[in-house]
Amino acid sequence: MNYISVAEAAKRWGVSERSVRNYCALGRIGGAFLNGKTWNVPETAEKPDRINKRSQIPQNLISRLKAEKKAGLHGGIYHRIQIDLTYNSNHIEGIKLTHDQTRYIFETNTIGLTGIVRVDDVVETANHFKCIDMIIDNVSYAPGEQFIKRLHAVLKNGTSDSRQDWFAVGDYKMLPNEVGGKETTAPEDVAAQMKQLLSGYNAIEKKTFDDLLDFHYRFEAIHPFQDGNGRIGRLMLFKECLRNNYVPFIISDDMKLFYYRGLQNWRTERGYLRDTCLSAQDRFKKILDYFKIQYDNE
Repeated sequence: MNYISVAEAAKRWGVSERSVRNYCALGRIGGAFLNGKTWNVPETAEKPDRINKRSQIPQNLISRLKAEKKAGLHGGIYHRIQIDLTYNSNHIEGIKLTHDQTRYIFETNTIGLTGIVRVDDVVETANHFKCIDMIIDNVSYAPGEQFIKRLHAVLKNGTSDSRQDWFAVGDYKMLPNEVGGKETTAPEDVAAQMKQLLSGYNAIEKKTFDDLLDFHYRFEAIHPFQDGNGRIGRLMLFKECLRNNYVPFIISDDMKLFYYRGLQNWRTERGYLRDTCLSAQDRFKKILDYFKIQYDNE
C-alpha cells in the first residue's frame, strides 16, 4: 500500500493539517499509522464524513484521555492535563519551572531551558508525566499500596534523593517528617495506618465527594513517603475523581494557601477544603466544555 503525508492529505481534502492529524489520532482514517511523530495516510483514504464526527469522538473524559494518550495527540485534553497538573502540583511543592518550561519538556522531551535550573526539577517533571499516564492506565482499579508505591517509585526515580541511603524510593519513609509544621505518622506505624486507610476507603460502596477529600486528607496526614507526598496525594485524588465519576480538578498555585488551610482544618471544618476543591472543579468544567467533553455529576 502507498502512503501520503499529512500535508498531502490536507491539500487533497481541503482541510488543515491539524484536522488530518486529529482524524488519524481518533482512528477515523483506516490504515493510518504513526511513524515516530509523523502520520502516514493511505493514498486511497477518503476524507472522513463530517456528519458522523461528533458520534465518533469519545465524549467521556476517561475514554478521551485514553484515546489521546494512545495516539500521542497534542493540543487535546490529555495534553492540557499533562502540562497543567504537572506544573501546578510541582509549583505547590516549590519547583521553579515555569508553565512554558513544563510545556516544552512535555512536548519535546528535551531540556533546552535558559537560566539555572535544578536537575531534580527537570527529572521530577518528566517523571510526573509518566505518573499521569499511570493513573489513566489504571483508572478503573481501586487504590492499593502497591500502586501508590509504584507511583512514588516513578516520581522519584533518578533524583538526587534516590541516591541517599535514608531515602526509600517506592517505599514508606524511614525517618520522621512534618507537614506544615505538624507531626505526621511515625515511620514504624505507616504501613499499618496505610492498610487501615485503604481498607476503610475501599469498603465505601458509593463514595461521596467528601469521602474522596477525606481520603486525601488522611493520606497527607500520614505522609507515608519521605518526600513527594503532596504530588502523589493529588495524583490519587485526580484518579479517584475519574474512577468515581466526579469531575476532576487541579489545585492551581493561586489556590495553594486556601488548599493548605482546608487540609489543616478538615477535622473541624470541612467547608474550607470542600469549597476550594469545588472552585477548582468549576475551573476544570470550563476546560471540559471547551473540549466538548460531557460530565453528569457535581
